[in-house]
Amino acid sequence: MSSTPSCLCFCAPLMLLLLMLLMLNDVLATYHLSAVNPELITAQSLAQSRNNGRAPIRTLNPAKTDSQCRSRPLDLVFIIDSSRSVRPGEFEKVKIFLADMVDTLDVGSDATRVAVVNYASTVKIEFLLKDHFNKPDMKKAVSRIEPLAAGTMTGLAIKTAMNEAFTEQSGARPRSRSISKVAIIVTDGRPQDQVEEVSAAARASGIEIYAVGVDRADIRSLELMASVPLEDHVFYVETYGVIEKLTSKFRETLCGLDPCAVGHDCEHICINSNASFYCKCRNGYILNTDQKTCSLKQVKAEVVMDPCKCEARLAFQKQAQAAIQQLTAKHILSVVSDGVRSPFHSLTLCLCVFS
Repeated sequence: MSSTPSCLCFCAPLMLLLLMLLMLNDVLATYHLSAVNPELITAQSLAQSRNNGRAPIRTLNPAKTDSQCRSRPLDLVFIIDSSRSVRPGEFEKVKIFLADMVDTLDVGSDATRVAVVNYASTVKIEFLLKDHFNKPDMKKAVSRIEPLAAGTMTGLAIKTAMNEAFTEQSGARPRSRSISKVAIIVTDGRPQDQVEEVSAAARASGIEIYAVGVDRADIRSLELMASVPLEDHVFYVETYGVIEKLTSKFRETLCGLDPCAVGHDCEHICINSNASFYCKCRNGYILNTDQKTCSLKQVKAEVVMDPCKCEARLAFQKQAQAAIQQLTAKHILSVVSDGVRSPFHSLTLCLCVFS
C-alpha cells in the first residue's frame, strides 16, 4: 500500500516533462521552415507587429521623427513599372510601398497631393493629383491598381507624367505657389525606349526625379533619369521584398522642418507656409503693421434713439387733436354760428400750439 504514493510522486514529474517536450516539438515544427527561409521570418515578424497594432520601426534617423518633422507640401507623382518582369506578388509589394508612403505624407488639398502613373508597354494614369485629398480614399485607389504586363516604356511614362499628370488641369498647383513637383520612378528592368532626353526635359520643367531600381534594374538608366546629386536621388534594392525599407529613406528626404516649431516671433498664432510662416491674431484682435504683434479691435459705440419715445409723442398728439376736434364740433362751431364768441376758442388755439 505504501508503494502507490511513491509511484505517483515519481510519475507526475515524468508526465510533466513529457508534456513539455511535446509542446516544444510543436513549436519547433511550426518554425522549421522559418529557419530555412529568412524572408518568411521577416514576413512573420511584420505580420506580428501589425497584428499587435505596432508598425515596424522604419525611420533611419530618430532625430527627424519628432513633432517638428513634417512633409513639405508637394505635387507628388509615383511612376511605377508593372511590366511582365514584375511578378504579381512583387507588384503587390510595390502597392504596399505606395500605401506606406501615403501614410508618411501630410496629404490634403493644401498639403501634399499624390498621383500614380502605371506603365509597361502602355501608360495608364491611375489617379490624378486632384482626385483624392485624404489618405483612406487614396489608399483604396492604390489597392485597385492592376499590372499592365508586356514591355518597359519608361521614357513614355515620364513624358506622360510631365505632360498630363503635372498640369494645373490635373491638379498641380501653379508655379507661383512654389510647391515642389516630385516624381518617384520604381522599375526593375532596362527601359525599352530613350529616357535621357525626356528626363532632362522633365527636370528642366521643375520636376525633381527620384529613381528606384529593383533587382535587375539598369543603374545607368536610373542615373540618366534622376536629378542631381545622384547619391540623393538614386536608390537600389535587391528585391521587392525589401522595398518597404525605402519608406523611411523617403520620409527623411521629403521631411521638412516646421518653421513655427523651430521658432517664431508671432505674438499670437504662427501659421506654417511651406518653407516660411506668417502670423495671425486671435479673435477680437487685429494684426499690426509689423505683421507680428496684435492689437485689440476698436469698437465704435453708436447712440441709438429710442423709437418708443417718438411713437408715444405722436400718439399723444393724435389723441389731443381728436379731442379738440370733438370739442370744436360740439361747442365752438355751434356758438360761432349764432354770432357769439366762445371761450373755448382760446383753448383750441393753446392746444394747437402745444401739439
